[in-house]
Amino acid sequence: MFKYVIQLILGFLTLLMSTAISWYEGSGIIDNPFEWKYSTPFSQLFNNEIISGQDISQLDYFVYAAKFQPFFPTIMTVSVLYIFTVLFFFIYQLNRQLAIILSGIISCVFIVISGIFFNSSTVGGNVFFWITAVCALVFMCITISLWYKKIQCLSVSTST
Repeated sequence: MFKYVIQLILGFLTLLMSTAISWYEGSGIIDNPFEWKYSTPFSQLFNNEIISGQDISQLDYFVYAAKFQPFFPTIMTVSVLYIFTVLFFFIYQLNRQLAIILSGIISCVFIVISGIFFNSSTVGGNVFFWITAVCALVFMCITISLWYKKIQCLSVSTST
Protein backbone atom coordinates (compact mmCIF):
# COMPACT_ATOMS: atom_id res chain seq x y z
CA MET A 1 0.00 0.00 0.00
CA PHE A 2 2.80 2.41 0.94
CA LYS A 3 4.56 1.97 -2.41
CA TYR A 4 1.37 2.93 -4.26
CA VAL A 5 0.90 6.05 -2.14
CA ILE A 6 4.49 7.20 -2.78
CA GLN A 7 4.08 6.62 -6.52
CA LEU A 8 0.77 8.49 -6.58
CA ILE A 9 2.31 11.42 -4.71
CA LEU A 10 5.21 11.55 -7.19
CA GLY A 11 2.77 11.32 -10.11
CA PHE A 12 0.63 14.14 -8.74
CA LEU A 13 3.67 16.34 -8.04
CA THR A 14 4.91 15.79 -11.59
CA LEU A 15 1.44 16.58 -12.90
CA LEU A 16 1.27 19.75 -10.81
CA MET A 17 4.70 20.97 -11.94
CA SER A 18 4.11 20.24 -15.63
CA THR A 19 0.64 21.82 -15.46
CA ALA A 20 2.05 25.05 -14.04
CA ILE A 21 4.77 25.21 -16.70
CA SER A 22 2.32 24.38 -19.51
CA TRP A 23 -0.06 27.04 -18.28
CA TYR A 24 2.78 29.58 -18.30
CA GLU A 25 3.93 28.56 -21.79
CA GLY A 26 0.37 28.65 -23.09
CA SER A 27 -0.14 32.19 -21.86
CA GLY A 28 1.80 33.21 -24.96
CA ILE A 29 -1.48 33.04 -26.86
CA ILE A 30 -2.35 36.43 -25.39
CA ASP A 31 0.35 37.99 -27.55
CA ASN A 32 -0.57 36.04 -30.70
CA PRO A 33 -3.95 37.30 -31.98
CA PHE A 34 -3.57 35.33 -35.24
CA GLU A 35 -4.03 32.10 -33.25
CA TRP A 36 -7.13 33.22 -31.36
CA LYS A 37 -9.41 31.77 -34.02
CA TYR A 38 -7.66 28.39 -34.18
CA SER A 39 -6.39 27.75 -30.64
CA THR A 40 -9.26 28.85 -28.41
CA PRO A 41 -11.84 26.06 -28.48
CA PHE A 42 -12.90 26.58 -24.85
CA SER A 43 -13.47 30.30 -25.26
CA GLN A 44 -15.52 29.56 -28.38
CA LEU A 45 -17.40 26.79 -26.53
CA PHE A 46 -18.36 29.24 -23.79
CA ASN A 47 -19.48 31.69 -26.51
CA ASN A 48 -16.97 34.32 -25.50
CA GLU A 49 -16.07 36.79 -28.18
CA ILE A 50 -12.35 37.41 -28.00
CA ILE A 51 -11.60 41.09 -28.31
CA SER A 52 -8.44 41.18 -26.22
CA GLY A 53 -6.10 38.60 -24.72
CA GLN A 54 -7.89 38.85 -21.36
CA ASP A 55 -11.02 37.33 -22.94
CA ILE A 56 -9.27 33.98 -23.54
CA SER A 57 -10.18 31.10 -21.25
CA GLN A 58 -7.40 29.73 -19.06
CA LEU A 59 -8.05 26.27 -20.53
CA ASP A 60 -7.09 27.57 -23.96
CA TYR A 61 -3.59 28.19 -22.62
CA PHE A 62 -3.13 24.43 -22.47
CA VAL A 63 -4.39 24.01 -26.03
CA TYR A 64 -1.92 26.60 -27.28
CA ALA A 65 0.94 25.04 -25.31
CA ALA A 66 0.06 21.56 -26.59
CA LYS A 67 0.02 22.79 -30.19
CA PHE A 68 3.22 24.78 -30.22
CA GLN A 69 5.31 23.74 -27.19
CA PRO A 70 4.25 20.14 -26.52
CA PHE A 71 7.01 19.03 -24.12
CA PHE A 72 5.36 19.90 -20.79
CA PRO A 73 1.80 19.08 -21.95
CA THR A 74 3.24 15.68 -22.94
CA ILE A 75 4.71 15.34 -19.44
CA MET A 76 1.23 16.17 -18.11
CA THR A 77 -0.29 13.40 -20.22
CA VAL A 78 2.36 10.87 -19.23
CA SER A 79 1.94 11.69 -15.55
CA VAL A 80 -1.84 11.23 -15.80
CA LEU A 81 -1.20 7.92 -17.55
CA TYR A 82 1.22 6.95 -14.77
CA ILE A 83 -1.37 7.82 -12.10
CA PHE A 84 -3.99 5.71 -13.93
CA THR A 85 -1.54 2.82 -14.20
CA VAL A 86 -0.67 2.89 -10.49
CA LEU A 87 -4.37 3.03 -9.61
CA PHE A 88 -5.02 0.17 -12.01
CA PHE A 89 -2.40 -2.06 -10.37
CA PHE A 90 -3.72 -1.20 -6.91
CA ILE A 91 -7.30 -1.97 -7.90
CA TYR A 92 -6.16 -5.15 -9.66
CA GLN A 93 -4.89 -6.52 -6.36
CA LEU A 94 -8.19 -5.73 -4.66
CA ASN A 95 -10.78 -6.59 -7.30
CA ARG A 96 -9.86 -8.07 -10.67
CA GLN A 97 -13.30 -7.56 -12.20
CA LEU A 98 -13.18 -3.86 -11.38
CA ALA A 99 -9.65 -3.67 -12.83
CA ILE A 100 -10.90 -5.11 -16.13
CA ILE A 101 -13.69 -2.52 -16.26
CA LEU A 102 -11.32 0.32 -15.34
CA SER A 103 -8.82 -0.75 -17.99
CA GLY A 104 -11.58 -0.85 -20.61
CA ILE A 105 -12.79 2.62 -19.65
CA ILE A 106 -9.26 4.03 -19.76
CA SER A 107 -8.70 2.53 -23.22
CA CYS A 108 -11.98 3.99 -24.50
CA VAL A 109 -11.07 7.44 -23.13
CA PHE A 110 -7.69 7.32 -24.85
CA ILE A 111 -9.34 6.19 -28.12
CA VAL A 112 -11.64 9.22 -28.00
CA ILE A 113 -8.77 11.58 -27.20
CA SER A 114 -6.63 10.15 -30.00
CA GLY A 115 -9.57 10.63 -32.37
CA ILE A 116 -9.65 14.30 -31.45
CA PHE A 117 -5.99 14.68 -32.39
CA PHE A 118 -6.20 12.57 -35.56
CA ASN A 119 -4.92 14.44 -38.66
CA SER A 120 -3.61 17.34 -36.62
CA SER A 121 -1.64 19.92 -38.55
CA THR A 122 0.74 20.79 -35.69
CA VAL A 123 3.66 18.88 -34.21
CA GLY A 124 2.05 18.92 -30.77
CA GLY A 125 -1.17 17.48 -32.12
CA ASN A 126 0.71 14.63 -33.80
CA VAL A 127 2.64 13.92 -30.60
CA PHE A 128 -0.61 13.75 -28.62
CA PHE A 129 -2.24 11.54 -31.24
CA TRP A 130 0.54 8.97 -31.04
CA ILE A 131 0.80 9.04 -27.24
CA THR A 132 -2.93 8.56 -26.77
CA ALA A 133 -3.20 5.97 -29.56
CA VAL A 134 -0.39 3.86 -28.06
CA CYS A 135 -1.89 4.20 -24.56
CA ALA A 136 -5.27 3.13 -25.89
CA LEU A 137 -3.69 0.11 -27.55
CA VAL A 138 -1.78 -0.86 -24.40
CA PHE A 139 -4.82 -0.60 -22.14
CA MET A 140 -6.97 -2.41 -24.70
CA CYS A 141 -4.46 -5.29 -24.74
CA ILE A 142 -4.44 -5.33 -20.94
CA THR A 143 -8.24 -5.44 -20.89
CA ILE A 144 -8.43 -8.26 -23.42
CA SER A 145 -5.70 -10.31 -21.75
CA LEU A 146 -7.27 -9.95 -18.29
CA TRP A 147 -10.69 -10.78 -19.66
CA TYR A 148 -9.27 -13.82 -21.49
CA LYS A 149 -7.46 -14.92 -18.32
CA LYS A 150 -10.69 -14.60 -16.35
CA ILE A 151 -12.58 -16.68 -18.94
CA GLN A 152 -9.84 -19.33 -18.80
CA CYS A 153 -10.10 -19.51 -15.02
CA LEU A 154 -13.87 -19.81 -15.18
CA SER A 155 -13.74 -22.60 -17.77
CA VAL A 156 -11.18 -24.54 -15.72
CA SER A 157 -13.23 -24.19 -12.53
CA THR A 158 -16.46 -25.35 -14.22
CA SER A 159 -14.84 -28.35 -15.88
CA THR A 160 -13.58 -29.79 -12.58
